[in-house]
Amino acid sequence: MKRYDEMTKEELLQEKEALEREYKDKQAKGLKLNMARGKPSEEQLNLSLPMMDVMYSMAKLSADDGTDCRNYGELEGIYEARKLMAEIMDTTPDRVICFGNSSLNVMYDMIARAMTHGICGNTPWCKLDEVKFLCPVPGYDRHFAITEFFGIKMINIPMTPMGPDMDLVEKYVSEDESIKGIWCVPKFSNPEGIVYSTETVLRFANLKPAAKDFRIFWDNAYSVHYLYDDKPQIPDLVRECERAGNPDMVYKFASTSKITFPGSGISAMAVSENNRKSILEMMKIQTIGPDKVNQLRHVRFLKNREGVEEQMRRHAAILRPKFDMVEKVLNKELISRGIGSFFSPRGGYFLAFNAPEGTAKRIVTLAKECGVTMTGAGAPFPYGIDPKDSVIRIAPSFPPLEELEEAAKIFQICARMAAVEKLLETA
Repeated sequence: MKRYDEMTKEELLQEKEALEREYKDKQAKGLKLNMARGKPSEEQLNLSLPMMDVMYSMAKLSADDGTDCRNYGELEGIYEARKLMAEIMDTTPDRVICFGNSSLNVMYDMIARAMTHGICGNTPWCKLDEVKFLCPVPGYDRHFAITEFFGIKMINIPMTPMGPDMDLVEKYVSEDESIKGIWCVPKFSNPEGIVYSTETVLRFANLKPAAKDFRIFWDNAYSVHYLYDDKPQIPDLVRECERAGNPDMVYKFASTSKITFPGSGISAMAVSENNRKSILEMMKIQTIGPDKVNQLRHVRFLKNREGVEEQMRRHAAILRPKFDMVEKVLNKELISRGIGSFFSPRGGYFLAFNAPEGTAKRIVTLAKECGVTMTGAGAPFPYGIDPKDSVIRIAPSFPPLEELEEAAKIFQICARMAAVEKLLETA
């Protein structure tokens, strides 16, 4: 198969005509396919239906210490839930606070509290002339939406195969007191699926921030979301920060959103004792306690780390064929022709296709006009601006396999059309 960059102008024009015919044939089918968000499929959601049976069979709605989970109280969550989440987060229950279904909600609250009341006695961010956040890119669009919503200036930090460019992170953090945080998805990053190296984690733990209230927002959303038998592990940043003399520097987040039901799971933070006291002090004004009945049913359904891992093996059995099929199409139809690149993830929910520079928006538009909805080009960057217009997030999880295969075929046609058009501009 000939690479596109080796084709003559005449060959490119012939390829363009053939692709346009193929595209029109697909367009005529009037398809409506969606690869926009990393939502679990119905088949995955059904894996947790037995949790409803657990709920209805629970004659006793009391925690092990006798707490009636139907009533008010237990601001930090019942112990059993904190223990379960601690096992998922590779930490200990004394560091954990359990919340409702959304860890993103908790992250939003932490930024909001920092803005209005400050962190651990420091000046509220709203009273400062400027507040900045470091944003590894490509990254999670909803993280960036939170900081943009609060008017926080975002600074791009390039991702490497080992995680964020730590030379840049260390430089920015140590030199600029207005930099108050960094967003991180350390295991199977969104959208590339990169796992931070041990060296990267340790460099985070040993940062020397100019700002006393600098915090690492460590969103370990995919900590147990493996696709294959090899299960990369990373050190617990909470523990490593303690060892480095920076115990308060990290907020670690996780949830059961893609383990059980995304709309009705439980979320958690793992933090230092100082952070924990400060957070609970503000939380007691906000709420009288979380949904402890939901926490209890998760504990009785999942039971422990082993139960979680068994649940995730069932998820992987559904997800793995979808990722394998998408990668096969990308390799056969695009990479073999010298079109773009991608990192092959071993877990998580996304792939990131690096299209030829200047073509991502065109590809997404072509796909939409052919019935395939994708995440908007630019979404994995602050302010929705991809400087190279090249990164496209692919979410294979939600569509049934046969629909996903059709969407992948359409995507590769669109990517090839955009690549040919780009090459013809300079041919």
